[in-house]
Amino acid sequence: MMNETSYFVHPSSYVDQPCEIGDGTRLWHFCHVMSNAKIGKNCSLGQNVMVASQVVIGDNVKIQNNVSLYTGVLIEDDVFLGPSCVFTNVVNPRSQINRKAEYQQTLVRRGATIGANATIVCGTTIGRYAFIGAGAVVREDVPEYALMLGVPAKQKGWMSRHGHRLSAPDADGIMICPESGWRYVMDGKNLICLDWPEDKPFQFK
Repeated sequence: MMNETSYFVHPSSYVDQPCEIGDGTRLWHFCHVMSNAKIGKNCSLGQNVMVASQVVIGDNVKIQNNVSLYTGVLIEDDVFLGPSCVFTNVVNPRSQINRKAEYQQTLVRRGATIGANATIVCGTTIGRYAFIGAGAVVREDVPEYALMLGVPAKQKGWMSRHGHRLSAPDADGIMICPESGWRYVMDGKNLICLDWPEDKPFQFK
């Protein structure tokens, strides 16, 4: 059902006020957006997604079914969160001890993908266009474009912006995306794309 706003909320979902939801965003069955959350434009929240207070989500973010974003999670633009992926916000939780003052920030940067059932331990940063494989457990910061697999997650290669694993570099040190033809090269420990200008630094609103 469309409401009077510029976004869509399924009748089974709850949106607590005040919060911010951008134009074109769609909240499907059984979602819950808590007060003081911010969601950008043209996002899609699948069935049973929870967005806690103080969570900030950028534009064009796709969140699949059964994902909970707890206070401390920050999501930049163009991020994909796979079904049932998990975020935390306390490293040593105990039911009988209140640790709300100890919530840690988790940052998922622009264009990153987190696969189904992956777990992101709080206090980590997922670099731009990184790719976290299904079921991986991330305990440390992830470089830009890195492919992370396993428990605990280890880097197993590099991914292009189009989501393809990059093959070994050629004689000139170039790795080529098989879909786009864009070229990638190592700059020290960092991978950079030669055929796309660097994104402007993301600014949370």
